[in-house]
Amino acid sequence: MKPKIVVIGSSNTDMVIKVPHLPGAGETVLGGEFHVINGGKGANQAIAAARAGGEVVFLASIGNDSFGSKSLEILKKEGIDISMIKIQEQEPSGVAMINVSDSGENSISVAPGANSYLLPEDIEEAESVIRAADIVLMQLEIPLETVYTSIRIAHESHIPVILNPAPARKLDFEMLKLVSVITPNKNEMAVIASSKNDRTGYEEFIEELKGKGLNTIIVTMGEEGVIFSSNGQIKHQAGNKVEAVDTTAAGDTFNGYLAVSLAEGKPMEEAVRMANRAASISVTRLGASTSIPYLKEIVDL
Repeated sequence: MKPKIVVIGSSNTDMVIKVPHLPGAGETVLGGEFHVINGGKGANQAIAAARAGGEVVFLASIGNDSFGSKSLEILKKEGIDISMIKIQEQEPSGVAMINVSDSGENSISVAPGANSYLLPEDIEEAESVIRAADIVLMQLEIPLETVYTSIRIAHESHIPVILNPAPARKLDFEMLKLVSVITPNKNEMAVIASSKNDRTGYEEFIEELKGKGLNTIIVTMGEEGVIFSSNGQIKHQAGNKVEAVDTTAAGDTFNGYLAVSLAEGKPMEEAVRMANRAASISVTRLGASTSIPYLKEIVDL
């Protein structure tokens, strides 16, 4: 049977422009290609989990507009259960403006729109769906109160929660103690570490979070790979050497594959390796959901 993954999060439409370099303050950069691509951290992670072999239910909020309709169509084609997605009549679907440089770096601005209206009561209405999951996967492009409600419901039912703390925000450590796995990148790590924002030592950061009651911490470091805690040890997996085209959704790809691998009962080290491989493929392709590889591509590596 496929592992049951419930993804709770955002759905956006990405408007992507390829540029020679990312613009500075007040700078206009003439770019080349323009693409409109389905995105949003929640939708990306739902698609990644589905392509990794999971049975996915997606809880989100979108507008009753052309962007929302297109997003539903794409998610449905991926085999994702969209029955719990809330349709907003008065709010537009979320959009993101993304510049992607020739080196593969990106800068992203988001207008959340309907994503801001995925509320705690919507999660409470979906309580039975959450309680039936093997793993719940979340990010931070929806209201924090909604995230905390989701964590509480999952914890009460002993359902593991993976929290990808992106975009970076200050978080309640009492609530984070209820999270099974947290997956920050380098920048998000600094924000979570609060008063020690200047720290660059990943192992020290992991030890700090463990001291505050968090159990499994995975720090994604791009081409440097991944450092993570497992069974009381801190381990490092090197990155896969690839030529980056666009790093958008690399973290989302990692988290979707990680969720499915852990739900299947794979050891942490193997799950991280699988997720890392998937993310390394995604950065060789342009776009968010369009860059996410299928399971067969990972297995055949």
